[in-house]
Amino acid sequence: MSIPQSGGGPIESFDQLANYMASGSKPKDEWRIGTEHEKFGWLTDSRAPLPYAGDRSISAIFDGLIARYGWQPVREAGNIIGLVRNGANVSLEPGGQFELSGAPLASIHAVEAETRNHLDEVRSIADPLGIRFMGLGAAPQWRHDQMPVMPKGRYRLMTDYMGRVGTHGTQMMYRTCTVQVNLDYASEADMVKKLRVAIALQPVATALFASSPFFDGKLNGHKSWRSRIWRGLDNSRTGMLPFVFEDGMGFQRYVDWVLDVPMYFVYRDGKYINALGQSFRDFLQGELPALPGELPTLSDWADHMTTVFPEARVKKYIEMRGADCGDFGHIVGLPAFWVGLMYDQGALDAAWDLVKGFDAETREGLRVQASVAGLQGQAGGVKLHDLARAAVALSHTGLAQRGLGEERHLAPMVASVASGEVQADRWLQHFHGDWAGDLTPLYEASSL
Repeated sequence: MSIPQSGGGPIESFDQLANYMASGSKPKDEWRIGTEHEKFGWLTDSRAPLPYAGDRSISAIFDGLIARYGWQPVREAGNIIGLVRNGANVSLEPGGQFELSGAPLASIHAVEAETRNHLDEVRSIADPLGIRFMGLGAAPQWRHDQMPVMPKGRYRLMTDYMGRVGTHGTQMMYRTCTVQVNLDYASEADMVKKLRVAIALQPVATALFASSPFFDGKLNGHKSWRSRIWRGLDNSRTGMLPFVFEDGMGFQRYVDWVLDVPMYFVYRDGKYINALGQSFRDFLQGELPALPGELPTLSDWADHMTTVFPEARVKKYIEMRGADCGDFGHIVGLPAFWVGLMYDQGALDAAWDLVKGFDAETREGLRVQASVAGLQGQAGGVKLHDLARAAVALSHTGLAQRGLGEERHLAPMVASVASGEVQADRWLQHFHGDWAGDLTPLYEASSL
């Protein structure tokens, strides 16, 4: 999850909210690729989740990365909660999931090199300590009461609120991992088309990257339990955003939706102030109960935008949020898939042609079926396997048009489309086969 944002000074005009998004528009030659992935740390002798503090811990890894590789610490209340270096940052999810938010890069080859370098650095510190990291969409065995709690004020507030507004919020916070990519847009119209394609095809990404068929030590009946969790979290801030496909969609329409999402907090002087359930619209009028008489800044608005969690979301760029974390090839393959679709106009137009006839019921049905059945799912007469085959082919064409040889990074998705099997299917085959129902081998098999 996001660290405190730096959006700007006082909000003096309502138009600044939409203009904040519009300011992210860039000419095509400035478009970049920002990849984020989360991973679970575990202790090799006990297979317990990695604690925050101690000789074998997140803090120990942070200390090693700072001393050996020049990362700079980010602190909250005296605790190191993240690292920054050269436009990239390492941050912590609520249960200690270790996240790399990469620098804005020009190619998938650069994303591959950045990801490999990060994992090499982390392993050089973690391996001697008996620590490994696994790439899965959900923790396969750990219970909620086993998970460490990171020392971040934002998460303390969210944990209580999640328990009151949905059924799966704390599962998302403490026991899931994703990989996502952040991509640029050229204009309001370009944002709208990309967001529509991103949301409509997010079930394809969920299916292709599904890697969480186990939870609480047993089968959960889904290929992506992480995706299932998002459907039971908080309907006010999640989902497939039907309004995005309506006439009149633009920066202001998205702002209107975000304004109606209840607040979590306001960040002031290094502390998170409880504003749970309060209204940003009231904040704009100086009537926020948490800070009576005070008006928000653009940094407050930027923070609030990080507390909405639809399948794809907009800030000053678009985030594709539908995929489980997986192995190295899938971590790099996720940005390749979306860059191929989004950064070539012909591929983007063709992708929109694939999905523009879907109604809201079909889009939501595909979202559900992707989490349950992966590529075998279907809804509204649309088979996810067929849709994935078409989308991967378009992405391949789009990457080829970039002329950088990035198509090779689609190999995991090409293989899944050919076989109809994704990571979750392979884990299930092991579980029912040579593992004989024992999840112990999964820790090593899924290690990054």
